[in-house]
Amino acid sequence: MKFNNGHWQRRKGMECLSPAEQYEVNYEEDGAVLKISAPVNRIYSRGCTLNVPVITIRIWVPAPGIFTIRLSHFEGQTGYVPSFELNETKEKLKIREEDGLKGKKIIESDGAKLIIYEDLTMEFYQEDRYLTKIKPKDIMYVRKDGHGEAYISTTDINYMSAATNLSVDEHIYGFGEHFTPFVKNGQTITMWNEDGGTSTEQAYKNVPFYMSDRGYGVFVNETGKVEYEVASELVGRVQFSIEGESLEFSVICGSEKTYGRMKDVIVRYTGLTGRPPLPPEWSFGLWLSTSFVTDYDEETVMSFIDGMKERDIPLSVFHFDCFWMKGMNWCDFEWDNEVFPDPEGMLARIKAKGLKVCVWINPYIAQSSRIFAEGRDKGYFLQKMNGDVWQWDMWQPGMAFVDFTNPEAVKWYQSHLKKLLNMGVDCFKTDFGEQIPVEGVKYYNGANPMQMHNYYSYLYNQIVYDAIKDVKGEEDAIVFARSGTAGGQKFPVHWGGDSISDYESMEESLRGGLSLMMSGYSFWSHDIGGFEDTSTEDVYNRWVGFGLLSSHSRLHGSGSYRVPWNYGETAVETLRAFAKLKAKLMPYIYSLALEAHETGLPLMRSMVMQYPDDRNCTYLDKQYMLGDKLLVAPIFNDESVGHVYLPEGKWTYYFSGETYEGGKWITMENVPYTEIPLFTLGDITPYMQ
Repeated sequence: MKFNNGHWQRRKGMECLSPAEQYEVNYEEDGAVLKISAPVNRIYSRGCTLNVPVITIRIWVPAPGIFTIRLSHFEGQTGYVPSFELNETKEKLKIREEDGLKGKKIIESDGAKLIIYEDLTMEFYQEDRYLTKIKPKDIMYVRKDGHGEAYISTTDINYMSAATNLSVDEHIYGFGEHFTPFVKNGQTITMWNEDGGTSTEQAYKNVPFYMSDRGYGVFVNETGKVEYEVASELVGRVQFSIEGESLEFSVICGSEKTYGRMKDVIVRYTGLTGRPPLPPEWSFGLWLSTSFVTDYDEETVMSFIDGMKERDIPLSVFHFDCFWMKGMNWCDFEWDNEVFPDPEGMLARIKAKGLKVCVWINPYIAQSSRIFAEGRDKGYFLQKMNGDVWQWDMWQPGMAFVDFTNPEAVKWYQSHLKKLLNMGVDCFKTDFGEQIPVEGVKYYNGANPMQMHNYYSYLYNQIVYDAIKDVKGEEDAIVFARSGTAGGQKFPVHWGGDSISDYESMEESLRGGLSLMMSGYSFWSHDIGGFEDTSTEDVYNRWVGFGLLSSHSRLHGSGSYRVPWNYGETAVETLRAFAKLKAKLMPYIYSLALEAHETGLPLMRSMVMQYPDDRNCTYLDKQYMLGDKLLVAPIFNDESVGHVYLPEGKWTYYFSGETYEGGKWITMENVPYTEIPLFTLGDITPYMQ
């Protein structure tokens, strides 16, 4: 949200109020919380305390190296407010005061330091290394079209806003899986999940968290529509705001000592918001899908499975997309008996071939579904204000939305999933969960629909993941999810949504994935070959290498089967080579998965995360590190040419053993489809099988 008109003026109708002084300072919760009452005008006499808004600032340490700041104006809100589940310890503040309570204050935690000056400027340090600061004018309570002074009306629209300052040559990353330029400086970004594909400013997975290459991150603990101006409105600020009377955010300081400053931010952030369980080993193998809007039955499915085996291509999971259920009935959780008359037998026959089975679901119930009436009569769906079910005809006719704030609706939904799990299904592709209504809708627990819009995806994936865990155990629990928000990394794995089948979309997919990995997610996948349309043989072959050197790998699309023989014998060779390469690398990949479980670090790491001091890595988004020993640079052209930057060190080209001295760019020509620019740093032989 933009509030300013240039540097000196405000936009028309915007009344922006900032703290003017520390009027009252005290401690709450036995010294764990510092509370500062900051009026927006200076108080020179008793009369100045009349008709003046006050911004209350509370500061605490929720976990080592993290400072949380909560800004509030009115504090009289009641009712359920959705919030991210945080692992907070709220340790007693280690604070030094200079010149009394209203003077300079220094709060320290695990090498991190927050200095609060008398004028309310806040500076953040790690091991005495300056990170960023927040000036008093960076904190604003904003009234849009307000009435001035202390007067309000029921029609006022209010915002709370804050900003961190940017240093020279500082770059910002993250915000979830965004497909816009990797370095986010200059962008306006809104936290609002949408089904927008991979080629727009919309995103399936919005995470209100950003990271700086100076070694700090900022997590906004708000589930609603947080709006960011990233060096856009004010080029020296990252400003974030939300409609309402309060705003809570945490500044996470990264240490150089253990992981490196950017990786340490991820470790601390995921310690606060949650880390992923260890996905089952079988999930890292190749997934094959029926694809969307294709005609298939058991004979088709078995021909694909047998065809992969005949061609010596290792396969791990077979996925049934939407039409395992009858059209216009999604989701009724019932196999289409005209196409699959013996689903239990079919599942048993597939599993006898050593495969796991995934089926597609979404959190919506069509009016034609056999379970719609039950959900309606028991109040399991989102409702209009008059108590009717909120419905529309987008996606499925008369579609209703399961209300996951209703505990009985959750049990009901999970009961249908568990029936499928007991039948032989192993996991679910949790599709959709983004386009959740906010106008004229009410939740069972009275939650604000605006605050539930993104958070719905968290509940959806949590509920499905928990159902699988209940039946299969945590060691075998996994979802394949499209939507997400902060904390969604606890329910792996996520994929990149609906891409186009061309090089441009392949590139934007990687860009979005790397942004997600900069936002606390550890595991990520994408549709090999692209989703929309059918790729050329060339694009398919190049995407295969990228796909099999991602954390998770799936062949999926729309309108055509993605089995390799549909793209020619060369594609068969390519898929075989990379499927076997990934199997060979599994000890290494699984060690990274274990590290992700323990620390939150991603498997696929941007070059700047791994090499924050290498200026060549700042903008690199067409290559990545798979862990700290493998560099992957997919080819995004039909000329078989790869341009790769190798940081300092001795690098070995995986396929030939040729060595290169790093610190420079290299060009690789005539790269065959069965190879990809893949370089090792040091000996990875102990991590291979």
